[in-house]
Amino acid sequence: MRVFLTGANGFIGSRLVSELINAGHQVLGLSRSDAGARKLIALGAEVHRGDLEDLHSLQAGTENCDGVIHTAFDHDFTNYVANCEQDRRVIEALGAALCGSHRPFVITSTTLFGEATPGHIADEDVFNTLHTNPRILCEIAAQEMIEQGMNVSLVRLSQIHDETRQGLVTFLVQLALQTGRSAYIDDNVSQWSAAHLVDTAQLFRLALEKGTTGARFHATAEEGVPVRGIAEAIGKRLGMPVVALSAKDASSHFGWLQGFVSKNMTASSTKTQDRLGWTPRGHDLLSDIADLDFENA
Repeated sequence: MRVFLTGANGFIGSRLVSELINAGHQVLGLSRSDAGARKLIALGAEVHRGDLEDLHSLQAGTENCDGVIHTAFDHDFTNYVANCEQDRRVIEALGAALCGSHRPFVITSTTLFGEATPGHIADEDVFNTLHTNPRILCEIAAQEMIEQGMNVSLVRLSQIHDETRQGLVTFLVQLALQTGRSAYIDDNVSQWSAAHLVDTAQLFRLALEKGTTGARFHATAEEGVPVRGIAEAIGKRLGMPVVALSAKDASSHFGWLQGFVSKNMTASSTKTQDRLGWTPRGHDLLSDIADLDFENA
């Protein structure tokens, strides 16, 4: 297939470019800069110039392509609501360009929306339409297309990691470097699901090739890694003290991260593995924290 890929220079997207090309696909990667275009060309991809604000350019990228994978997202969590609104607009624009065809459209989401009730293990067959996370806008937009009969599927992300980045854990590392300590909330037993970058890229490819209309797949290799264990691994890697904070002190320490650190975000991928033949084999999250590469982060 010839695949239009947004976020082609991103953490997941850049690895996905190679995954798709190695599997025999052609990639048309979105790039907003000359530097990004050069990176894509070096990987063997074609370049489509544009950005998330230029919806007409995004729609033009779907022309002469057999499928679309949307991985782009602005991860500035201090502007999270606005970024989720932007993501909805992008998804709707790409969907409008694909409407009337059966070309596959793979959309990126988060495992949070597979929780039947907040804090419970997420399931691929669940879509909690009442979830309060603003990124639910993307799943609502996707669901509307699914109900129209479009060939839309979703890959829901856990904490995606390698030796340079680890999802939300990256922000915890940055916070530890700023404050000189790695912290967790005392008496909190929250866990986060996780998957390695290489396994995640493979999952996106399989969703494109084998996914069915309305399917939701979980990029989850580990159902739950204790947040306390994550804090301890960060402290060990950085040579910093690990401290347990009260809920009151945690709020001022973590800031916007508080809502995530205090939350149980676990997910199953049993159905994903069964339906796509996906078998994650990458390193576990704590191993990648232990091998954290600061020079390339």
